[in-house]
Amino acid sequence: MAKKVMIVDDEASIRESLAGILSDEGFLPVPVESAEKAFEVLNQEKIHLVLLDIWMPGMDGLEALPRIKEQFPHLPVIMISGHGNIETAVQATKMGAFDFIEKPPSYDKIVLSINNALLVSNLEEENLILKEKNAKKWRINGSSPAIISVRQQLERVAPTDAWVLIRGEHGTGKELAAQMIHRLSASSEKPMIEVNCAAIPEELIESELFGHEKGSFTGAVSSRRGKFDQADGGILFLDEIGDMSLKTQAKILRILQEQQFERVGGTKTISVNVRVLAATNKNLEQEIAQGNFRADLFWRLNVVPIYMPPLRERLEDLPLLVNELLGEFSRKGLGKKEFTPEAMKLMACHSWPGNVRELRNFVERVAIMTPQELVTEEIISPMLPIDVRLMDQLPSGPGENPTPVSPQGFDASFKEAKRIFEKEYLEEKLKKNDGNISQTAEQIGLERSHLHKKLKALGIEVKLEN
Repeated sequence: MAKKVMIVDDEASIRESLAGILSDEGFLPVPVESAEKAFEVLNQEKIHLVLLDIWMPGMDGLEALPRIKEQFPHLPVIMISGHGNIETAVQATKMGAFDFIEKPPSYDKIVLSINNALLVSNLEEENLILKEKNAKKWRINGSSPAIISVRQQLERVAPTDAWVLIRGEHGTGKELAAQMIHRLSASSEKPMIEVNCAAIPEELIESELFGHEKGSFTGAVSSRRGKFDQADGGILFLDEIGDMSLKTQAKILRILQEQQFERVGGTKTISVNVRVLAATNKNLEQEIAQGNFRADLFWRLNVVPIYMPPLRERLEDLPLLVNELLGEFSRKGLGKKEFTPEAMKLMACHSWPGNVRELRNFVERVAIMTPQELVTEEIISPMLPIDVRLMDQLPSGPGENPTPVSPQGFDASFKEAKRIFEKEYLEEKLKKNDGNISQTAEQIGLERSHLHKKLKALGIEVKLEN
C-alpha cells in the first residue's frame, strides 16, 4: 500500500513539482495549500509524512509544526523553505521536525529525506507495539482476593533486592510473576536472564549456567558466558528449580552463597552480583523429605515465598480472563465471540487442572470451531473435558447411582453455589478417605495447609490426624 505524503505549501508550482517527484517514487501525494487545510485532512485520513512549508499566509509552518506534533506525535514532518537559514533550521528541529530542506528541493535529497523519515517512523511504531506487548506480557489480571493479594506482594517485594521463590501449579502464571518483579525492580532496564532447569540436559546445565572455556569439552569451539555471568547486576530467573539434579543443586548453592564461580574448563574466578528469582510447581518440602531436593538450597531461595493460586481458587476472575482471551483471538482474525452467562457458569463447574494455560487453549478452540458469535452452554458443553470432580459422581459399578449435586445450588448466587458445591465436594472426598486430610489433599491436588484453611472457611469439622 502506497504511503500518503502531504505537501503543505501555498505555491501551486511547488505542490505540483513535489507531487510529481512523489508519484515517480511510488508515494501517494496529498497536496494542500494551507496549514488550516492540512489539519482538516489530517483529522479525516491517515497521513504517513508531512512536507511543510515555513512561510505561508495565515498559519505559517513554525506555528503549525508544534500543533501537528502535539496532535500526531509519531507523524514525521520535513520542513521546506526558500528563505531558510541555520537558525530557522535549528529552531524547527528542536520543535520536532525530522529534517529541513531548502527550496527548490533537490530530487535526490527530498527522496532520501522522506525514505529516512519513514524508516525511523516505522521503527518507532514497531518499538511502541513491542512495548505494549511486553506491558501486557507481565500483567497479572484479575479482581479476586487471591490475585489482588498476589499483586500486592509482588509490588512490595519487587523494588527490593530480596530473593523470591514463586510456587504454584503448572499454568498459574509463575513466569508472569517473575516478569512483574523484573519490570518493577531497579534493574528493569536490563534483561531478565531466564533458565528453564527442566529443559536443559544434565550434562549441559553447568555449561549453561556458568559458561565454558574453549576446548573444555567436545563441541566447545569457543569460550561462552553462562547465565550467571549474563545476569550480573540484574535478575536471574531459575524456572522449575525442583527439577535440578542434586549434583547441580550443590554447585548452585555454593555460587548463590558466594556469588563467585569458574567456567567449565576454566580456572579464573568470576564474581557477580545477581538477584535470583526461582519458581517450581513441586512440593519442595516433600521433595526434601524424599531426598530429592537440598534443604539448605530451599532455605537460601525461600526468602520471600509467593504462592500463585490455581484457577479453581479464583473462579471470580473467569469472565475477565475469558473476555480478554476472546479479544486477543479476535485481533488475530478468529472472529468476535461472546460467551453467555450460562456458558460461563458451566465453565466454572470445571476444575481447570491446567489452569490459565488450559483455559487459553479451550477459549482458542471455541473461537476457531464456533461459527456463531454468541457462544452458548450447549455449544461448549461437548467441548469441555470431563472433569475429575464430575467423574466422581458417575456410577463406578453395576447398580451404583451417581451422587447428585445439591439442587439448592441452582437457585443461589454464583458465589453461594460455588460454596455449596465446594462444601459437598470436600465432605464427599473426606468421607471416601476416612477423614484423612493428607490423603484427601494429595488426591485433589491441594496443599495440606490450604485444605485445612478451606475446610475451616466452609465450616467442615474434621478429626485431627495423629
